[in-house]
Amino acid sequence: MSTYRNPVLNADWSDPDVIRVGEDFYLTVSTFTKVPGLPILHSRDLVNWTIIGHAVTSGYDDVRPGCGVWAPALRHHDGRFWIFYGDPDVGICQVNAADPRGPWTAPHVVKPGLGLIDPCPLWDDDGQAYLVHGWAKSRAGVNNRLTLHRMATDASAVLDEGTLVIDADLLPGYRTLEGPKLYKRDGTYWIFAPAGGVEQGWQSVFRAESIVGPYEDRIVLEQGGTDVNGPHQGGWVDTPSGEHWFMHFQDRGPYGRVVHLQPMVWKDGWPVMGDDGEPVTEGPVPVPGGAPGEPAASDDFAGPGLGLQWSWQANPDPSWWELRDGTLRLACVPGPEDLRERAAVLGQRLPGEPCTVTTTLTLDGEGGDGRAGLAVIGFTAASVGLESTPDGSVLVCGDAEPVPVEGPVTVGARIGAGALVTFLADTGRGLREIGAPFQATQGRWVGAVLGLFAAGSGTGQAIFDGFTVQKGSQ
Repeated sequence: MSTYRNPVLNADWSDPDVIRVGEDFYLTVSTFTKVPGLPILHSRDLVNWTIIGHAVTSGYDDVRPGCGVWAPALRHHDGRFWIFYGDPDVGICQVNAADPRGPWTAPHVVKPGLGLIDPCPLWDDDGQAYLVHGWAKSRAGVNNRLTLHRMATDASAVLDEGTLVIDADLLPGYRTLEGPKLYKRDGTYWIFAPAGGVEQGWQSVFRAESIVGPYEDRIVLEQGGTDVNGPHQGGWVDTPSGEHWFMHFQDRGPYGRVVHLQPMVWKDGWPVMGDDGEPVTEGPVPVPGGAPGEPAASDDFAGPGLGLQWSWQANPDPSWWELRDGTLRLACVPGPEDLRERAAVLGQRLPGEPCTVTTTLTLDGEGGDGRAGLAVIGFTAASVGLESTPDGSVLVCGDAEPVPVEGPVTVGARIGAGALVTFLADTGRGLREIGAPFQATQGRWVGAVLGLFAAGSGTGQAIFDGFTVQKGSQ
């Protein structure tokens, strides 16, 4: 493949940051309260990406939309990989590892406090270390500003009270300045930071001869005449041959924040991104010759573990699930009826293009009161699946009339243009539509999720025989 098309990651890979180590590229993203969190993606060409692990393996015990792991920064320093992220209810945290596949250290709080978000470190040439971060108005009461700290070189703590290096309230037209990434190039300090909000914002860069400023700014990427709204928040990376690229997200509502790749050149002392500051639709692959690849979606449940694309809505209990004989078995555990509030939902990102999702489901348990199935979850939720009754299992989907069934049933969802969902089921006559169409919606800072669930008093279990995502289906 010699040409790529945007988005290169067409699903909810929010707030991406990217680095190169040798000939390998690594990327991580926000995961909020998903468990595991902070996925690590690997590529050899910036276009084809696969998931190789996670840097955070635990979170909250209950579902807290919009909390948890916000906008990470990924760096490689002193032979180790480092990820800094903000938890707006805890403070600025870091994890690190010798191998990006793990194991990673437990999260360590570098700076405690409310509303501390979007951190990024810099280890300078003279041995000093620094940390820049933004502010969440919902917790701190302020935003639209960036604060810089001196930091211990082992990233154990910040060493001062901090310096306000950019007050965007003083910059005409600026609002919601956030997501800073701190770099140094040829003796000049750079802060790449988006502003204007995720739906209609832009990407700015700031430069200074001293790390504490004063900084001057320039907008380097905005929608212009394209259909890429709010192109911003990401990372700058170079290739082994010395070319420069910028990866950023675009908010696409129910599809979440999809990732675009922009060429970048330096001109008159400033970076120029995309096509003279506007996003490109396609371009030459940065490093030719790479093998095609994309983050996994389908899963045959052959083990030994769940596919790396899966996550729970909060900390899972090991008793919730088991892989056995090529199937996933979910216990029908108690919990909120509302799937949006239920920790025991196993989910993955909704693809950003039309697709058909199917799984074959059996509800097992004599006299159980379980229900299980396939769901699409955002601010709203809907599902198709099976429910136990005194007379046996019935197929249920929204307001549709329940249909008695025996044995395994294939259920599915056809995701059409605009993330309009049509649920499907096969009761012996092939996959057919069931229930009313459902408009998928985004969640709190995230896109919609495809989820598998099993609910009840704990007396039964749901058996899922494979999970298939066929893209391009209508």
